[in-house]
Amino acid sequence: MPTNLASPHVARVSGLTRSYGAGASQVTALAGVDLALNRGDFTAIMGPSGSGKSTLMHIMAGLDAATDGRVWLGEYDITNFDDADLTLLRRRRVGFVFQSFNLLPTLDVRGNVLLPFELDGRKPTESERQWIDTLFDSLGLRDRLTHRPHELSGGQQQRVAIARALATRPEVVFADEPTGNLDSRTGREVLRLLADAAATHGQSIAMVTHDPVAASFADRVVFLADGKVVRDEPRRTPEQLSAIMLAMETEAAA
Repeated sequence: MPTNLASPHVARVSGLTRSYGAGASQVTALAGVDLALNRGDFTAIMGPSGSGKSTLMHIMAGLDAATDGRVWLGEYDITNFDDADLTLLRRRRVGFVFQSFNLLPTLDVRGNVLLPFELDGRKPTESERQWIDTLFDSLGLRDRLTHRPHELSGGQQQRVAIARALATRPEVVFADEPTGNLDSRTGREVLRLLADAAATHGQSIAMVTHDPVAASFADRVVFLADGKVVRDEPRRTPEQLSAIMLAMETEAAA
């Protein structure tokens, strides 16, 4: 893996453009985005459907490639990383939480949480085992460790996904609509867990959402429209965020 240089940001993009297709059918998902995510912050990325939210997250996480511009993950400029370097960096530095949970049905709770270590070909250190035990207790999974995903509720499955994402103490966790398949009460519980991971443990989190209630748990809310960052706000109430989104949609329709 290339030599690294210290960076105050957990992820950053500069002049980021992502286009799909060619000629008359070309679609531009991102158009010259500049954005830096600060270490230890819980950042929400909001915007209407088609604004480029998920594309931005996937590129920042090394899951998709930029058409133009530069991308840093931690202190690494990953713009021209090959697949092997990207895979290694994601495995060791990044956690993921998705709307669909993405748990392996053949593994129990403990096996799913330990999966990142298995993929990396190693066992957790003593310090990491203690951290994982803390996660099992704080996420209410202690009495579910031998259960498989089909034996768990949606909220329990998402808590397992969060434990798996946090198990290796990654530099950043990317969450794509993590409460989309949950009822409102369970969704708020999951959001409180993510917010606590940032506030108590200094975990950097970037969450894509269209939900003002979900975004209100974040320290910072970045708004995208037509592939561009149009607003960058500190913590706001759900009502304030709804008003901003409504104003953006009204302006787009004008």
